[in-house]
Amino acid sequence: MPDITFVLPARNESAGLPGVLERIHATMTARGRDTWEVVVVDDGSDDGTSEAAAKAGARVVRHPYSMGNGAAIKAGMRAAAGKTLVLMDADGQHAPEDVPRLLDALTGYAMVVGARTLGTGTGAHRGLANSVYNALASYVVGRKVEDLTSGFRAVSAEDARRFIYMLPNTFSYPTTITLAFFRSGLPVRYVPIEARKRVGKSHIRIVQDGVRFLLIILRIATLVSPLKVFMPASLSFLVAGLGWYAYTYSTSWRFTNGSLLAFTLAVILFALALISEQIAALRFDRSERER
Repeated sequence: MPDITFVLPARNESAGLPGVLERIHATMTARGRDTWEVVVVDDGSDDGTSEAAAKAGARVVRHPYSMGNGAAIKAGMRAAAGKTLVLMDADGQHAPEDVPRLLDALTGYAMVVGARTLGTGTGAHRGLANSVYNALASYVVGRKVEDLTSGFRAVSAEDARRFIYMLPNTFSYPTTITLAFFRSGLPVRYVPIEARKRVGKSHIRIVQDGVRFLLIILRIATLVSPLKVFMPASLSFLVAGLGWYAYTYSTSWRFTNGSLLAFTLAVILFALALISEQIAALRFDRSERER
């Protein structure tokens, strides 16, 4: 039974994958204290990715067609035999030589995330987008999130599987699992890494996936911490209603429909915030009972 399972989602990564697997083997052999396995999830590749992975000694789980990066991660989690999962990309961006640092930092934590240092592995536009995502996530969870979208992490297999049902099938699974861990009170740690330039062509579309990431952050925020989403909106309508009422009262001694609408929306959003918070608490309580 392996202690550690590497889960690598791969789609048309036959060029860079053998080198990554060779470096994983060298790194873990040098570490010497652990037994490990590598699970490569071929997400509908048509370039011989599965064959390259199997030839390098990895266990291969193959999707008949592309189901998404998140779907591949979930398949790898289900197939993994190790108590600790190392999730990383198959394109060479994540250095296997950094894995021992993540594993050593995992003591006392449920998940350790490789946080990309500024200017490594991403262009200026993606770096700016990641900064926005990190700021939003930090507000939602009430703690500093250093790299919300990093796909390089070491995590307890038992804890990770608790949230499989929440993970999307797209590239944004790191967003979901990070927020879920914080919401459940599971300790998360960040270790700085330098991301390399990927081998091959990226499958991420900047505009489409950027908008989807933002929407997913908002969606997951309403799942894990709805008060942080609905309360500011409720307070905004309350302040707007009070401001408009003050203006109309001072100018024409009237209470208008505009003020009434703003107050009504504020009350509705406040009630929605309370109900959503209770539903979120019940969801995570159920996840805790199913451990």
